[in-house]
Amino acid sequence: MKATLHCLTGCAIGEILGMVIGTALLWDNVPTMALAITLAFIFGYSFTLFAVVRAGVSLKAAIKVALAADTVSIAVMELVDNAIIALTPGAMDAHLSDGLFWSALLGGFAVAFVITTPVNKWMIGRGKGHAVVHAYH
Repeated sequence: MKATLHCLTGCAIGEILGMVIGTALLWDNVPTMALAITLAFIFGYSFTLFAVVRAGVSLKAAIKVALAADTVSIAVMELVDNAIIALTPGAMDAHLSDGLFWSALLGGFAVAFVITTPVNKWMIGRGKGHAVVHAYH
């Protein structure tokens, strides 16, 4: 469960940071989402990466573990979350001070978490995904 929490927490931090930066800079929707997705992967991987390195694994091996553990989880989370944001009328045009901006973003995470959790459980049950990280926690 720790591995899943690291991945999802990192993913959420990166996604929120990217959406806030893109929105604050008045970027168009595509570059804002691209930044948010990129940062979600970077933060998602890094949370797992740091935990695995802290457990004494070399950086090269830890990168392989993080990529194997988190790629599907982050991809599903981002696909669901960004689809909800994109499909919520007005959400991509909302400003940081608008409740719609935050409700679409956080609501997207809530739905993405519900969908991603069984995906992670299914993968863990088959020794894949976050199962490869459990030995390091």
